[in-house]
Amino acid sequence: MLEHPPTSKYDNNTISLLTQLTLSGELKEINDEYLYWDKVKYKTKSIEPEQYWNVIKLSRSLNKQNIAFGTYSFNFNVTDYILRLLHHFDLHIGGNLGSNIGITDTYKNKFLISSIMEEAISSSQMEGANTTRKAAKEMIQKERKPKNKSEQMIMNNYFTMKYIVQHKNDNLTPENLLYIHKLISNNTLEDVEDEGRYRKNNDIYVVNYSNSEVVHTPPKNEEIQKLISDLCLFFNEEQKTFIHPIIKGIIIHFMIGWIHPFSDGNGRTARALFYWYMLKNGYWLTEYLTISTIIKDTKGQYEKAFLYSEIDQNDLTYFITYHIKTMEKAFTALKEYIGRKQNEVIQAAKFIKIPHVNDRQAQILKILNEDSDRVLCSKEIENRFGISNFTARSDLNNLENLGFLEKIQVNKIKHNFIKSKQFNKILKSHKL
Repeated sequence: MLEHPPTSKYDNNTISLLTQLTLSGELKEINDEYLYWDKVKYKTKSIEPEQYWNVIKLSRSLNKQNIAFGTYSFNFNVTDYILRLLHHFDLHIGGNLGSNIGITDTYKNKFLISSIMEEAISSSQMEGANTTRKAAKEMIQKERKPKNKSEQMIMNNYFTMKYIVQHKNDNLTPENLLYIHKLISNNTLEDVEDEGRYRKNNDIYVVNYSNSEVVHTPPKNEEIQKLISDLCLFFNEEQKTFIHPIIKGIIIHFMIGWIHPFSDGNGRTARALFYWYMLKNGYWLTEYLTISTIIKDTKGQYEKAFLYSEIDQNDLTYFITYHIKTMEKAFTALKEYIGRKQNEVIQAAKFIKIPHVNDRQAQILKILNEDSDRVLCSKEIENRFGISNFTARSDLNNLENLGFLEKIQVNKIKHNFIKSKQFNKILKSHKL
């Protein structure tokens, strides 16, 4: 368990030090990072750590904004660091595609379709799903039936993300929340009755499994309906004091984790609601930010951000700061991913020179040229390029007619495609 900070006490000396540290810029640096007591106490050189903490707490209390859910009070600050990144996200995560990441709407599906898969995989892996990225992607692309609980968790997350995209303009209601949980938890809980149902008892704790220590005790189950009702109002309505939509989305994420309304699947549900709120408020690119991939890689910081907020008088700024940093990393990763996809298109360009081969088919030829043992089906092509099943089958049939693919029968109805024996010979005939 984290060390609790000392009780704050303010006097005339605290106010004098506040002015001094503000003018020096030292206070801004600490508040931009939003350091907790366990780090702050090592930052001071000439002042006692407890006194230093008093100054920091006073500065934070002067600008905090309060919100309430049920009988519980929470607060947060909007630091310069948070403001800077909010402006950055307003410019790049909303708006139109070309201005955000330098590609046109024509290439949207081509470059971005697998990002939803990445999010589904990472969000599930954080909660214990144990499978490789490659196997998980192939399962989703081919819509293969999950073989185990891990694969079921990932497929559930993927379908939930797709559902949210389709219903992004809906309001959040208790019924909608329960349905989201049912989608996410389908066939993955010990008791099937817990799917889409609030927990019925208080025998649930958030535990640090490395040492079996209880780190969070959620509100009693009798309080859940009221807390969720307040959270729905927070989701659907404007507050009297303006709260930036991204900050609201992050608070919604935190509150589902804090309320812990379900027996399991709270983390996945919380992250799904964050995506929903962001999409509802016009931050369409959020659909393609694989935030859970970053969280999975910084899980210790993610968990500490929750604990810092709860221990330090429900100050949500710790969690907001962490989440904002994560979004920045996810946006950077998306730009790098798109760069790689653009390179793939450039590499596939030589195959477009072949008569009667379109852009998608050129990329299929590139895949087979690099992976001779690849087995393709229409469902994978449909999901990879975001096209209809008819178009996917037409692409594969055309490549078969051109001699690049060979059809193999799977059963009486289904067939797949593999690289033909004449593949390399045909390429050479086109001087490729």
